[in-house]
Amino acid sequence: MDCQAEVNCGLHLVIQASSLPEKNKVEFKLNKETPSFPGRLLQHDLERNYSSRQGDHINLVSSSMPSFPILQRSSEEKILYSDRLTLERQKLTVCPIIDGEEHLRLLNFQHNFITRIQNISNLQRLIFLDLYDNQIEEISGLSTLRSLRVLLLGKNRIKKISNLENLKSLDVLDLHGNQITKIENVNHLCDLRVLNLARNLLSHVDNLNGLDSLTELNLRHNQITFVRDVDNLPCLQRLFLSFNNISTFESVCCLADATSLSDITFDGNPIAQESWYKHTVLQNMTQLRQLDTKRVTEEERRMASVVAKKEEEKKRESHKQSLLKEKKRLTINNVARKWDLQQHRITNIATNQDRKDSDSQDHCQNDGSTISAFPEETGSLDSGLTSALQGLSVTDTHLVEVDGDTLSLYGSGALECLDRNWSVQTAGMVTTVSFTFIEFDEIVQVLPKLRIKFPNSLHLKFKETNLVTLQQFNALAQLRRVDQLTVDPQGNPVVNFTLWKYYVLFRLSHFNMQKINGTEVTQNDMIMAERLFGILAHVASSELPQYHLISILGDARKKQFRYLLETKGKKPGIVNEENNDSKRLVGESTNRATLNYTTRDFYNEKLEEIKEKKKFCKIYIEDLVKEATEINMKNEALQKLWPQMFIELVRDAVMEIRNKNSYMKLCLQQITDQK
Repeated sequence: MDCQAEVNCGLHLVIQASSLPEKNKVEFKLNKETPSFPGRLLQHDLERNYSSRQGDHINLVSSSMPSFPILQRSSEEKILYSDRLTLERQKLTVCPIIDGEEHLRLLNFQHNFITRIQNISNLQRLIFLDLYDNQIEEISGLSTLRSLRVLLLGKNRIKKISNLENLKSLDVLDLHGNQITKIENVNHLCDLRVLNLARNLLSHVDNLNGLDSLTELNLRHNQITFVRDVDNLPCLQRLFLSFNNISTFESVCCLADATSLSDITFDGNPIAQESWYKHTVLQNMTQLRQLDTKRVTEEERRMASVVAKKEEEKKRESHKQSLLKEKKRLTINNVARKWDLQQHRITNIATNQDRKDSDSQDHCQNDGSTISAFPEETGSLDSGLTSALQGLSVTDTHLVEVDGDTLSLYGSGALECLDRNWSVQTAGMVTTVSFTFIEFDEIVQVLPKLRIKFPNSLHLKFKETNLVTLQQFNALAQLRRVDQLTVDPQGNPVVNFTLWKYYVLFRLSHFNMQKINGTEVTQNDMIMAERLFGILAHVASSELPQYHLISILGDARKKQFRYLLETKGKKPGIVNEENNDSKRLVGESTNRATLNYTTRDFYNEKLEEIKEKKKFCKIYIEDLVKEATEINMKNEALQKLWPQMFIELVRDAVMEIRNKNSYMKLCLQQITDQK
């Protein structure tokens, strides 16, 4: 039979064989023709010209051990073909015992059924061993072959690279077509120049340190996703990575530092389908001469440079955006952490206050004393919470972001942004304002600024803002316009009330709202809101004193209110239907205006102001009373002393004018002295 075996690592071995059976013994006649190996791969003693047809007469006879046949050759054949032996396609299941052939340099067992390497430990001069296409499961039996330079074990069943410690002279190692999952135990092969691991089960490439002479590495048809350590191979020129699972250049970025690499293949990988593939590879691997078996031209290099610059700009911009996103994420995490700590603090204070209230109620039952409705918040944080708050950076506890038409505010410190000098264009673009991790009472204080700075804001979003009562929605009436309102259930217990949407529609009816929490507002919703809360506004306005009602209304509302008072008490039939409807609308608008909201801080400020005024008035009255008392006391004393004083005054006057001439002289003298 004739056959040709091709080694994928670059070796080409041509073997021709024939067999002639004889009686009483098994005899094989093998004719072999082996051309020289390509000079670019092998420069050793095997580069001989075996082009002349030669024949080996080989006898396999039974040995004392039936499982191992013994190979015998005639003296003539040993002389003619002393350094090589071919047993190709002989259906061998074991390696025969080869005695008296210690001088062999080339041994070929291609295309057999051998399961284990054995019986060749005596061939210590062996340079070339070919076991391609057998059933070998483990590399073994080679420890004594220290001169071996070419080992071909392709298309076997090997699962692990092992037992090569003594083969330090290996020049070519072919392990393609096996079941190897990891590159290992090859770091000592410092003279190895060709390594073929194609068609295995490798998922990554690493552990290549020490292969200082490696010039060609074949890794085609594996499952490789990333490559490492290739930049540590100083002589590597050809790397074949075709048909793997490489999807990004970052997973093979070490190749950019492999300065000796001149030929590489990526075809059959996901990365090769990308539009940027060729430009990126050529830009990062300027030393390449061939890519995917095609020569790289100078025009391709120039285009790669241009495209790479554009990609670098995009990459920098993308990196910048990624940094901004990460900074945003960290800042929001800090804001959320601070918010949680604050809520925990408030919860602790509320718990402590409940305990105080319980103790005080017991005390009140004994002595009748009372407690303040708004006690001072003197509760303190535990040490863990205090240290956590101190560890947060001030600049990282709030965030202001304008994304398109949305202004997002995170943390109470973000409210200060409303004091900035916003450009007209930016402020005009903002139609949605989102508040997150901010107390609603703090938001209320900046609503007038929001109305002025962002006049086109139509949509308000609240998340983690402690919206607890329906009364808080009253504060939104001072805005210019609100078309949409979104209140996230997270951190806003008010949404647990069944009728909260109807109250919003009633109180903010002058806005003609379109959506609440993404749901369209219908006419039936408006009618239901009026039915539910219309009487509430009427009661609120009728119970307030007139002076108080006027004080909480604006100038425009004051005129409406006066008009309402002027028509109050008139019978319905006196005016026509149009005027009656007008008055009804005016009344509703005014009634709703009485439903306002005062923040606790503002209420506390008012209480403090009232206390100060009371204190001033008390002191002023006390001073007046004291002064009046002193005047009265002086008056009473004067009344008692006045009769005697009057007598003495009359007596002194009579005594002075008793001698008229003397009195006149005295008066003239006093006048003269005054001049």
